[in-house]
Amino acid sequence: MSDLNKIELFDTTLRDGTQGEGVNLSITDKLLITERMDEFGIDIIEGGWPGSNPKDEEYFQKVKLLKLKNAQITAFGSTARFPDKIESDNNLNKLVEAGTPYVSIFGKTWRFHSKESLGLTDSENADLIFKSVKYLRDNGIKVIFDAEHFFDGYKDDSTFAIKMLLAAEAGGAETIVLCDTNGGSLPHEISSITREVNGLISRPLGIHCHNDGELGVANTLAAVEAGVVHIQGTINGVGERCGNANLCSIIPNIILKMKKQTKSDVQLAHISSISNYVFELMNLVPNSRAAFVGKSAFAHKGGIHVSSVLKDSRMYEHISPAEVGNKQRVIVSDLSGQSNIRYKAKELGINLTQQKEFSKNFVQNIKSLEYEGFQFDGAEASFELLLREELGEQSKFFMIKYAKMNVMFDDNGTDYCEAVLKVEVDGVEEHTAADGDGPVNALDNALRKAITRFYPEINKVHLIDYKVRVLGDSDGTAAKVRVLIESSDGEQTWSTVGVSENIIKASLQAITDSINFKLFNMHSLNKLDVKV
Repeated sequence: MSDLNKIELFDTTLRDGTQGEGVNLSITDKLLITERMDEFGIDIIEGGWPGSNPKDEEYFQKVKLLKLKNAQITAFGSTARFPDKIESDNNLNKLVEAGTPYVSIFGKTWRFHSKESLGLTDSENADLIFKSVKYLRDNGIKVIFDAEHFFDGYKDDSTFAIKMLLAAEAGGAETIVLCDTNGGSLPHEISSITREVNGLISRPLGIHCHNDGELGVANTLAAVEAGVVHIQGTINGVGERCGNANLCSIIPNIILKMKKQTKSDVQLAHISSISNYVFELMNLVPNSRAAFVGKSAFAHKGGIHVSSVLKDSRMYEHISPAEVGNKQRVIVSDLSGQSNIRYKAKELGINLTQQKEFSKNFVQNIKSLEYEGFQFDGAEASFELLLREELGEQSKFFMIKYAKMNVMFDDNGTDYCEAVLKVEVDGVEEHTAADGDGPVNALDNALRKAITRFYPEINKVHLIDYKVRVLGDSDGTAAKVRVLIESSDGEQTWSTVGVSENIIKASLQAITDSINFKLFNMHSLNKLDVKV
């Protein structure tokens, strides 16, 4: 297959992606993401708009120092403002100064924008596009022309829209990208219009979709089916308004489902890692339900599903998770069957025999606890402790014999929280008190104070997330609450749960499980198979 027929991947996370609400990247962040994109197999990375802010201008200076193996860098901007002032246009000259091998510029292909926004006639707009593209080409730069609002423009006046594309083609554009800028088109519209355009334009076509109709990925794939060979999108679909077309869904689909070849050798098994990496640098919470790369993408909860997956994962998984760097997960909940328990036991290194009575009883125990409000699909450490305790493999390293909270605050803004605990460790009682920033922190401090001399390793454990959910809409302040906490020792993280009508008691349950889980892992290095 010739390179002309292979799919070219264009990433605009660093430019269009940063226009999303709540998305911010430092120059260092952008450079780190650039390197990861290059290693992954992205062909062209759009770094920013050098004429718009000092940060992007600095990026284009520093990115030249990176030793990229595959990707080409492109600067982004618009056509000139006036057809008769091309050479003096500040935006175009900033693009030239950026020194990138590629430049992507957008031009108006919807008469509504050309007339109302720029005040240009049809001929003037076409002349503006032609001259802007030609000016950049004359400076030795390859030009990718983004036909802004193309699909809306084509539906409004196809003659005008095509005339603008032909102007970009005449100016020497390398690739012409059809943009669904408002994100409101449907897949059948994208497909039919792209096919029509493909017969009128001699240059390679690209696609740039937004996700305002939740169709960014579907519209991109429809365009590929219609003949485009250049795809634009962002990692995790970040971007303005509802975001851009999500490359983390597009790339696996075109490679695994559509069997398309890409220009570069894409490291598809790293796509889940890249997704999480970009979320981390953007300080955004990963989408656990994201296709292909989300934590829940290959998670199984229903007992029937799990039973089938254990026989052959193809029954409920459309691809192998490893192909996209993800992994299969089985969740224990009130929907669980014996298969869930056996799967989780195997995952934890516990070998259960085929006697079904134990699994059946334990499943009923889990379902009863979930009925009371416990949730183990988000607290797998608590589940492991329950299972190992049921098997007689683990007992609690300490017991809370007594707990008391003292909370005081006044109208001057003064507040004080103190926890008093009586804890038993191997028959030895410790009676301690500690204050803290709120009752949960005071409880945590008091518990640590009580048992640190017995288990100094807990000093490494710290709470990194704390969630409370009220259970039951009709009980008001008397309702049960579920507390989920996530803990870490710097090397691994784990989650535990507590449930009670008393938020302090629920919190103490979760904290106790968290520390017991850490101690079990520290003191049980040789986890033996258990026969039941």
